[in-house]
Amino acid sequence: MNDYSQPPAGKISVHGNGLGAPSPEEVERRAREIAMIDERNPDEFTEGDWRQARHELMGAENNTPPEETPDNADLTEEWNVVAGTEEEETVGEHCVIDGLEEATHDQMLEARREELEQEGEIL
Repeated sequence: MNDYSQPPAGKISVHGNGLGAPSPEEVERRAREIAMIDERNPDEFTEGDWRQARHELMGAENNTPPEETPDNADLTEEWNVVAGTEEEETVGEHCVIDGLEEATHDQMLEARREELEQEGEIL
């Protein structure tokens, strides 16, 4: 690990429970839920389900700084810091969007479980 490495942040919470970086078990559980929502056997989740689950649980993209190379090692130019534009998402807006996405996931999962229950399949 270099000096700039940081552990992944993860979402603030899922289902109201605090969450840091998700464990492999949490990602797998989410992948199974995604497969079930897509009307597939949860025990046969795909690599795509896994990637989507990991992305959903990790939240924001990885913000690890680039590695130092001979080409960029001598760059000393300071960056100008400017106020954000209206298009940028605030922390509050980000939290609301995450909450809505989580609620939508929960609703789709519950609807699929109800369908399976009506069909006589037990989970």
